[in-house]
Amino acid sequence: MQSDTLPNVTMVGLGYIGLPTAAVIAQSGCNVLGLDVKQDVVDTINRGEIHIEEHDLDVLVRDMVACGRLSASMEPRASDVFLIAVPTPFVGDHVPDITYVLDAAKRIAPVLKKGDLVILESTSPIGTTDKMAALLAEERPDLKIAKAGDGDMDVHVAYCPERVLPGQIIAELVSNDRSIGGITPHCAEKARGFYQIFVKGECIETTAATAEMVKLVENASRDVSIAFANELSLIADKMDLNVWDVIELANRHPRVNILQPGPGVGGHCIAVDPWFLVDSAPDETPLIATARRVNDGKSDYVIGRVEAMADAHPDAKIACLGLSFKANIDDFRESPALKVAQAIAAKYGERVQIVEPYASELPHQFDGSAARLVDIDTAMQDCDIVILLVDHKAFADMDKTKLEGKEVYDTRGQWRHLA
Repeated sequence: MQSDTLPNVTMVGLGYIGLPTAAVIAQSGCNVLGLDVKQDVVDTINRGEIHIEEHDLDVLVRDMVACGRLSASMEPRASDVFLIAVPTPFVGDHVPDITYVLDAAKRIAPVLKKGDLVILESTSPIGTTDKMAALLAEERPDLKIAKAGDGDMDVHVAYCPERVLPGQIIAELVSNDRSIGGITPHCAEKARGFYQIFVKGECIETTAATAEMVKLVENASRDVSIAFANELSLIADKMDLNVWDVIELANRHPRVNILQPGPGVGGHCIAVDPWFLVDSAPDETPLIATARRVNDGKSDYVIGRVEAMADAHPDAKIACLGLSFKANIDDFRESPALKVAQAIAAKYGERVQIVEPYASELPHQFDGSAARLVDIDTAMQDCDIVILLVDHKAFADMDKTKLEGKEVYDTRGQWRHLA
């Protein structure tokens, strides 16, 4: 397709989802403007560079900027399709905050025109898309903004959450199925037509509220499953058993598929989204809320075990391996590894060395700490206590003979077969 037959697109928010999505859409032939509130992000992208780590994203952004199909700005301009991918954090006690979503809608409202399509991609509480549409209607009374039960509209509004794996975002944005929820059936149909420009997976139409709940349910399901695995790890520790052996053998049952335990659950999806369901229906979600507490509590359990090891060997230096929330990425959001390492660094200070292949300096959470960021060779040379918190490939590939004679706590099962 030629770009003049395709819609002009604005992506509001150029973070871990927004930037890859904008680049993939540009690759399909569309002209894409990335809108962000940070000047340094805008400048970085306009140089053809990236500010986040994601496999193949650097090359794709460089090429799309070079060919003129991707640019960034702090100011909105007229487009045909507007996508919003901004954070939805907590306020208070796990109460979802949709302020960024509504602020994004206000930013694009002045440039909306008849025939436009607005799609929310941010993981959101059920009902957020309706609230966004209502705000757009307030901001632009001259336009008829989509609302439920009304088939006549100037601006269509829909919700379509991402479901991608960090490290594989570029491929999965194209290959994965999408749940596309419209304020009205016509909105869903129009949004599906847009996604089919660059998505090879199946695009399935539904309502906006259903699509919002689907996203939350997907992550809550994994959170509950991980909580079961983490609870098994606590039982196995008490019984002095290897939990990974137990799970491996149990999974040989044809209808059993237990996930892997770890030091907790991180990232801005699985560690966060279940609370949106709990907030919406607190009396109906005891299982989901319990799973969240189990997974958050696993980090505290790990901290306690490390402290016991450190206190039993007061002269030993401690190596904490990994800070990201999952392997082989630079994303530290809601990371249980970061929580553990920060707690150990705060208590044991200069005894602590931290290895994180995807960081050039320690995150701000370590400001004021005497802990040091070192490479793996330095940590293996200096430290007698080794805590594996993230199963980075670099740790899997290291010379395991360097662990001989050290006290090792492997929270990921990466080294479980070591003698």
